[in-house]
Amino acid sequence: MLDTLITSKTRVKLLLKFFLNSKTSSYLRNLETEFGESTNSIRLELNKFEVAGLLTTSTSGNKKVFKANTKHPMFSDIQNILMKYTGLDKIVEQVIRRLGNVEAVYLVGDLAKGLDSPIIDLIFVGNIDKTYLLNLTEKAEKLIHKKIRFVTFNSQEFESEKITLLQQAHIEILN
Repeated sequence: MLDTLITSKTRVKLLLKFFLNSKTSSYLRNLETEFGESTNSIRLELNKFEVAGLLTTSTSGNKKVFKANTKHPMFSDIQNILMKYTGLDKIVEQVIRRLGNVEAVYLVGDLAKGLDSPIIDLIFVGNIDKTYLLNLTEKAEKLIHKKIRFVTFNSQEFESEKITLLQQAHIEILN
């Protein structure tokens, strides 16, 4: 659906990269490697986003670092569209809200890094009925047409593994 509205694949990748996880920052050469595209096409889109005020920039050494402008009036609207595009809105609606004693949920993996992926990787923290969670995720997979992988931890397990687990790019979905 988003590919129909926005014909530039580079633009879609940049939207996912910066607006799905607002904490993500990156520079041109890193994006070139990550996307496997030419620096020219990426630079053109980055410049358009910067001029529109959707991205902010800073410098780190000789690198120009880009980050989503969370103060932009359209930031939350763009993020909501991307949540729907990736199916994360349905996961929150169909799975997380029905589980009961969930302390936190983290999105990790490719989607958290801003890369489109057919698989959604989640970390659930709390006292969770895994059988019920599996049943709910199977239903959600049918709604969003993506696979959902998850791991569950109780609070103590998560605290001991937290640093290792969250070194990956992550988004806190529920806390």
